[in-house]
Amino acid sequence: MNILTQDIKYLQGVGPNRATLLANELNIKTVGDLLAYYPYKYVDRSRIYKISEIDGSMPYVQLCGQIFSFDTVGEGRNKRLIAHFADGTGTIDLVWFQGIKYVAQNYDCRKSYIVFGKPTVFNGHLQIAHPEIDSAPAPKEGELAQAAIPDIWKGELFGEYERVATEAHRVSPPPMGVGGLCPSYNTSEKMKRSGLNSSAIVKLTANLLKLLKEPLAETLPPYIVQQHHFMSYDEAVRNIHYPSSPEALRHAQLRLKFEELFYVQLNILRYVKDRQLRYKGIVMNTVGEQFNGFFYHHLPFQLTEAQKRVIREIRTDMKSGRQMNRLLQGDVGSGKTLVALMVALIAIDNGCQACIMAPTEILAEQHLATLRKFLGDMPVRVELLTGSVKGKRRTEVFKGLVAGDIDILVGTHAVIEDNVLFHQLGLVVIDEQHRFGVAQRAKLWMKNAVPPHVLVMTATPIPRTLAMTLYGDLDVSIIDELPPGRKPIRTVHMFDAHRPRIYELMRRELQQGRQIYIVYPLIKETEKMDLKDLEAGFEEISKAFPDYQVSKVHGKMKPADKDAEMQRFANHETHILVSTTVIEVGVNVPNASVMIIENAERFGLSQLHQLRGRVGRGADQSYCVLVSKLEIGETTRKRIQVMVDTTDGFEIAEQDLKLRGPGDLEGTQQSGMAFDLKIANLARDGQILTIARDTAQSVIASDPEERNPQNDILWRRLRELRKDNVNWGAIS
Repeated sequence: MNILTQDIKYLQGVGPNRATLLANELNIKTVGDLLAYYPYKYVDRSRIYKISEIDGSMPYVQLCGQIFSFDTVGEGRNKRLIAHFADGTGTIDLVWFQGIKYVAQNYDCRKSYIVFGKPTVFNGHLQIAHPEIDSAPAPKEGELAQAAIPDIWKGELFGEYERVATEAHRVSPPPMGVGGLCPSYNTSEKMKRSGLNSSAIVKLTANLLKLLKEPLAETLPPYIVQQHHFMSYDEAVRNIHYPSSPEALRHAQLRLKFEELFYVQLNILRYVKDRQLRYKGIVMNTVGEQFNGFFYHHLPFQLTEAQKRVIREIRTDMKSGRQMNRLLQGDVGSGKTLVALMVALIAIDNGCQACIMAPTEILAEQHLATLRKFLGDMPVRVELLTGSVKGKRRTEVFKGLVAGDIDILVGTHAVIEDNVLFHQLGLVVIDEQHRFGVAQRAKLWMKNAVPPHVLVMTATPIPRTLAMTLYGDLDVSIIDELPPGRKPIRTVHMFDAHRPRIYELMRRELQQGRQIYIVYPLIKETEKMDLKDLEAGFEEISKAFPDYQVSKVHGKMKPADKDAEMQRFANHETHILVSTTVIEVGVNVPNASVMIIENAERFGLSQLHQLRGRVGRGADQSYCVLVSKLEIGETTRKRIQVMVDTTDGFEIAEQDLKLRGPGDLEGTQQSGMAFDLKIANLARDGQILTIARDTAQSVIASDPEERNPQNDILWRRLRELRKDNVNWGAIS
């Protein structure tokens, strides 16, 4: 039996209870899972510090001394345990807020310990919260007989503790690499309360590596290892847990990051190849009457060069004979809807129907109104299908689709119902695709004998590294310029104390006939969070602007009521719309010129950018006011400053990735990626990702039938990583 597939409970130091905890908290079920649970940082455990040397600004330190007394402070949730610790040069408090019972039962006064943790200063005294503690040999009998009395801890005694610390490392060395770098592992609070902290994981991985007498089997072909000058898989795994040197650690990280990203890309590209071989697309050679009639007689404004380029890319796909699967990225207001209409007209010129699917009813209705306005009196029938379309009208839509009388169907999730049938569906356009699951999109994809061409649109700019991973199976087109005449939105950061200036801006814009959005993070006030709330904001704004109509919209309203309020705002019947983030997508009011976001520190960059995109849709100058508390963290300040400095969605997306990380990339709502990134970081490892993708493309190109013996190891490894996963990658 392969030891790596062995149940984790049989590893020394685990057992049934810890095995359950590891499975539930970290998804570690086998010995191999533990081996692939990599440290998140490394600290130098080779040095013992004196307490007299440290201060609250230092990183993690290691101390050696004795606990001379315990105190319990506070009650209930505020209860904490304090151990007073000394080493002959000074004292420091060790503090526990959780696991108090465990600490009290397992650590004793007058015993020697090696303590490891991050020192801070609280009320003028040094402390370490939730330190890692290991036993150390006791001082020689008689040398520290009165150690329990803090006053006698003099500096000359530290020499004895240096001896004790040295002895501790010799007798029971903490697991670390030869270079003194000790791993730290992320664990949950539940694990820590059960004694399964980072130190415990260190001991488990040390036990495991001792068991592995034979080198771990290689997971990449020799030619790839040699091409990139990688260390072996066995060396990489051993050095990632216990580095022999900082250089060895860097080589181990490079090898494992490459491998992780390589198999993600190989998986994606393999399915791209598979889909291209299995699924032929409808050949659309004709650019005919409808497209040309629109282009020469109904085009509302001159296309930007970016729009022209994107239409050419899509047109090339549609006539290629292979099914198009293309991602169209374009910032808010860049003209994606116009592009979608023009490629839909190409489908119509080739005897096919088109379907545009939007995530909300109001967005679908706006798409319908926009398309009909663009088309004017052209003989192109566009109809709507949402949950609100019922009775006779719904029946007529069903009949028109089957008969081929409807050229373009605009709808929400309603269009994927089984009873919605088309005469000849040739193009599917999916707007704000991240709001639809892949399984939902698949239903629409299967509504034709020959799969329709698929165009996925998003106004959420996606960083290049993220797009290569999440949407690596789609070709990418980008509209990277706004239509002429649009003025950049002016964004400012203000605090609560600036409220009079904010109101002054609002009055000026209202007097000029403009409209205003105000977005709040909460609907109602809560004791747990000191944030602005919509209900109080609605009352305050109504009193401050009595001459203007104020409406409110939030997610707990009935859909019909919410849509009615949004429609009133769109019709200029109300002047100020007080809302939560439900307006992030699906509201197009060119007359709105001000977006005020309360507690902007509570929103991510991507969401702030989406909310700001609700204004700046007309020719007038628009403003976005980010209101925050005065006291905000450094990362939050950087995030808000990015919004102030640029309106470029792609630059914002790159900064967001760097500040926040890639987040959860797993799940069927995303593309074909079916395993988590354990060590690679898309915000930092873009260069490694590019090399990994190029290598994967070379493998696919040189071995399209997967029959080259030197690649057997690749396909076997990919099957192991992909087991029990659905082939979502075959769907757009």
